[in-house]
Amino acid sequence: MPRPKIAEEQQLKHLLRMRVNQTGYQRLTTMQKQSDCRSICEIARKILSGERINLFQKDASMNGPMEELALIRKEIKAIGININQQTQYFHTSQTPAERAFYVNKTAELYKSIDQKTDRLLGIVTPLAELWLQK
Repeated sequence: MPRPKIAEEQQLKHLLRMRVNQTGYQRLTTMQKQSDCRSICEIARKILSGERINLFQKDASMNGPMEELALIRKEIKAIGININQQTQYFHTSQTPAERAFYVNKTAELYKSIDQKTDRLLGIVTPLAELWLQK
């Protein structure tokens, strides 16, 4: 699918050259890294036209909880895959003894998900309280 055509008044037709000192260049570079702009030129265009520049800040205090949440997500996903496999084996098994075996294994996996869910709620609850405070 081709890119939509840009309106005539929005096309960038005129070339401007500009020189800045080292501190100005560093400010523009840091703004570009923290914003949704793809280049320093785009930052300069937005400054000149008075458009809004969205800057994103990363909260370093969230690194620990986010890493643990990602780990819990990975573990829960692996347990879910195991449960799906056990269910498939259950449906393909022929004898009641095999079915009972797979039922017991699946029940153990569900118990481990309960532990992970409790740990997940223990992390998310304080974060939600912090979020709702602001």
